[in-house]
Order: sequence, then structure tokens, then C-alpha cells
Amino acid sequence: MERAKDVQTSLAPEFPSLVKNMLRSHVALGFWLGLPKKFCDLHLPKHNTMVVLEDESGQVWEAKYLAEKVGLSGGWRGFSIAHKLVEGDVVIFQLVSHLKFKVYIIRSKCSDEVDCALGLLKLEAHTKKLDTGDVDAFERETESLELLLEGNPDGNIRKNCSEISVHCDKDSEDIRPEVLDGIRLSDSVIPLEEVKSIADFNILANGLIINSELPKYLQGKYYDLCCSQNAFLHEHLIDGLNCKLVAGIISETINIADAIRASKITTPVDDFATWDKTLKAFEGLGMKVGFLRARLDGLIDIASESKSYENVRVERDNAKEELGVLEAKLSGVKEKMMRLNTEIEALRVNRQKLELKFKKVATASW
Repeated sequence: MERAKDVQTSLAPEFPSLVKNMLRSHVALGFWLGLPKKFCDLHLPKHNTMVVLEDESGQVWEAKYLAEKVGLSGGWRGFSIAHKLVEGDVVIFQLVSHLKFKVYIIRSKCSDEVDCALGLLKLEAHTKKLDTGDVDAFERETESLELLLEGNPDGNIRKNCSEISVHCDKDSEDIRPEVLDGIRLSDSVIPLEEVKSIADFNILANGLIINSELPKYLQGKYYDLCCSQNAFLHEHLIDGLNCKLVAGIISETINIADAIRASKITTPVDDFATWDKTLKAFEGLGMKVGFLRARLDGLIDIASESKSYENVRVERDNAKEELGVLEAKLSGVKEKMMRLNTEIEALRVNRQKLELKFKKVATASW
């Protein structure tokens, strides 16, 4: 943190910057990066948007800035993984334009990182210090993080919100637990058989309780699905999936389960195929959805059997329609025959008259 502060003070003062100590939730669990609310209120839009993260080498990544949640979500995971960020690293974000951050990484295990970073900056050093209020907030954040680390010699910051808040300075807007929108770290995993009601039902992903990522009614439906199988359906999802992705998988699983229950024998087979393809993808990620796919297989078999009736009925309707066309055509032909018969009779009489006239003309005296 001291080396990060040295780098920060060397940055151009006209561009605002902030420093973030990388916690486990930033780089391993959930990949959610909360930003200081005061900084966001002053310098970032009031609506969700994409921001650009440019590293020291000039490579850029896009990340989703969520205004209400005050932090970076989609895209941050890719940046973190690409730069091999680990717990204890410190990252400096310098807002160099409206929606673009220049990002400097201070490695926790690199003693000369500050020299490397300063060399890459290629900026003139300046002696102007940060505003006193910002320095105080920065000092408080450093002290809070040091207290957390002292109580966690192994670098494990997995504590619940109440434990973290003991170490946080309540007067600082920049210091708050790395828990947003109700997502919180879990102390332990409760087996489903010990869950007696929806009130005790927690959805865990990467050690985080993500109940808040799903509406209450979906939580209830998912609880019923899990109880029906006596297992957490998401329990074996591959490690490291983004919390919002896990919530999306659960939500779509519920939607497909509802769609299966609401389906009819006349439901297009393509719909069944789409649901099965989606569930197969979830199953590949570790979601326990085999029972839903089995239900779909049974419905598809029944629907296929009923398809014979439908095919014959459609064929009969087509034949009936074709017959109607032919009957209409036959009626037209009959009308044409009647008209032609009438014309022929009239022409026959006229021809007889013409023959007599022709003979008279031909045999007349010269």
C-alpha cells in the first residue's frame, strides 16, 4: 500500500485516481470490484455503462460499471485473470477520460514494483499532495485493511459482514465491507436436509451467499426444486463462475422447469429441443438438471407418438382443400361447356343459312 501511495502521488493531478487493495472477492470469488462511492458520485455517470481499463502496456479491456451498485462487474473478471491478480496486490485506477481508467498494478510479492511502475508512467514527477480529506480517508482505509490482515495471517479474509465492520471506520465513505446488494461471505455450508424452511435456504457460489441475486419468488421456486431432488442443484457447478452467471443459470433452470410444466402435447418440438440444449449446457457446467432432461425426453416421446395423429389430420385437411380446389375447377369447366354448347348451336343454325347463301351465289347465272 505504501508503494501504491508513492505511485499515486506521482500521477498527473488533473486526473482523479483511487487505490484498491485486492481482496479475495475481487480476484477469486465472485470477481466483483466495489469502488469508493464518493469517487463514483464525483466522477462517474449516474447510469450503467461500459468503461475501458488500460494497463501499463496499453492493452485495453471493457468492464461493466453498475451505477447503483457502485462497482465493476462484467469484464473485470477477464482483466483480473489476464493480469494474474492475487489477494494482496494493490491496483491504482486513474480516470484519464470520461469512461477510461489507466490501471497500474503493484504486486504484493514484487519489492521493486514501484520503480517499474514509475518507469512505465513516463510522467513528470510533481510535489503536489492529495487533498487533506482524501489523505485522511486513504490513511483510514490502510489502517482498516492492516487490521483485517493482522487478524488473518494466512491472508484469508473470509469473514461475515459484522466481523468486517468491527475493523472499518464508520465515518469514511470509502471504507465498507466488500459486500454489495446482500451478497456476503458464508461461514459454513448447511446440508439441504438440515434446511427446514425457505428462511434457512441459502444459495452459495464460490463461498458467497447470492440469494440477493434472485427475486424472492424465484428463490422459493428454486427451493422447491432442490427439495424435490434432495440436493442443491448448483452444488457441483465448476469453481470460479461469476455469481451473476450462477444466478442466471439458476433462473433459467427455473424458467425451463415452469415451461415444462406448462407445456402441452401441441407444444412445438423445437421448443423442447431448445430447452434440452440449454439444460445440456448447464449440465456440462455441473448443474444437476438430469431430472429435467429426463422429463423432457418422456414428453418428447409422447409428443412424437401423438404426431402421427396430427400428421394424418393435416394430410386429410390438405386433401380436403385440394378436393375443394378441384371441385371449384370442375364447376368452372361445366359452366364453360354449357356456354360453348349454346354458342355452337347458334353457329350451327347460322352455318346452314350461310351454306344456302353460298350455293345460291355459286350457281347464279353469269
